Amino acid sequence: MLICAAAAAVLIALGFGKELFKSKGFSLDRTDIGKMFLVVFCVLAAQYLVQFVLGFLNPKNHRARTVVTLISNLVRYAAILAILVGVLTLLGVNVPTILAGIGVVALIVGFAAESLITDIVTGFFILMDNQYNVGDIIEVGGFRGTVTQIGIRTTSLTDTGGNVKIVNNSDMKNILNRSDNSSKAVADFSIPYGADLAALEQKIPALTEEIYAENKEIFKSAPKYLGVQALGDSAVTLRFIAEVGESDIYAGARALNRALLLGFRKLGVECPFPQVDVHSR
Repeated sequence: MLICAAAAAVLIALGFGKELFKSKGFSLDRTDIGKMFLVVFCVLAAQYLVQFVLGFLNPKNHRARTVVTLISNLVRYAAILAILVGVLTLLGVNVPTILAGIGVVALIVGFAAESLITDIVTGFFILMDNQYNVGDIIEVGGFRGTVTQIGIRTTSLTDTGGNVKIVNNSDMKNILNRSDNSSKAVADFSIPYGADLAALEQKIPALTEEIYAENKEIFKSAPKYLGVQALGDSAVTLRFIAEVGESDIYAGARALNRALLLGFRKLGVECPFPQVDVHSR
């Protein structure tokens, strides 16, 4: 409403000529003001009704969620345009005449808003090429997050800490979409040099199967033992990986670390702490 009023005031103040108005005498009475408020109320009511209905839609398919958010954005922009045209019409402005005479202005604005046009065009091709959808986990510019909204101009990403990053569509380059593939949760577990590694490796398959049975909601299969990752100063580091969904990559690593610590303790192997051996003569 404020935007429409400001636009109308600017048009009147600049005096675009009598041809812009349907009548030479311009006046604004209470009836006109009432009609303006009625137009604004009806358009906003329709907008909120559509968005209210869209709010109840929660499709699981990422593509469908993208369409819902895009429609919500388009409805908001359409409501602003409808209010602007309606208010200008009630003010007596000949809107078709303005639209016919803004070719030069549109050209100037087009050059000034080149980035805006680029964002909109890029967003269109992102949707058409199905590069990513709402709910996908992507990496762009070093930021990893879940796509929460795809708008006409921008894309919103939210990371695991709740931080929201808004990126212009034209800046969505070199995207890594991690939602379509499984990910690997990695865990390194250290054992003392004094442990019998050969005997311990024979017990690891049973341990990983037990870990998988207790964490099927996170792991897609039993964790795999890859072997000795490093020979540290005080311990031998063993590496394990587990196949998880991209959204569970951090939770999977934490669960695997916990399960390995408890599992090796049952086998009588404690995770060592840094030690220093002193030899005297």
